[in-house]
Amino acid sequence: MSKFLFCSVEMNFKSYFLTLLFVLITVISFCQQAENQTEVFKDKMIDQLIEKHKEYNQANPGVDGFRVQIFFDSGNNSKRAAAVAREHFMELYPQVVAYLTFKSPYYRVRVGDFRTKLEAEGFLMQLSGQYPNAFPVPDRVLTENKGN
Repeated sequence: MSKFLFCSVEMNFKSYFLTLLFVLITVISFCQQAENQTEVFKDKMIDQLIEKHKEYNQANPGVDGFRVQIFFDSGNNSKRAAAVAREHFMELYPQVVAYLTFKSPYYRVRVGDFRTKLEAEGFLMQLSGQYPNAFPVPDRVLTENKGN
């Protein structure tokens, strides 16, 4: 008889222990959920700074990246020579954008919109036959031109 009494006491202890463990786990998880709720207080200037940042990005589209410079020249007829170089490039590579810019005293033709120097150098390898003096340069590039 004592063997059965010991067994029932052990079963009651296990059930009480498991119930207590379950209640503790439930309480602890509820407390952790309550602690994870965060209330944010922010200054009104933050919204103004975000709006200024948006305006700046709209006025200055693009990101820092690389282009391949295929031509630069100064002096007489350099603008016409740059235009011819740009047109020639666009005939060979119609899918790649070409930019003609002037920064005193040089007219330059830069091509492509590459996010990394590695991408620009990869494209430069394709150009090496037609443009042996071309080289990659850091520039502000447009992200909308996905053809490069």
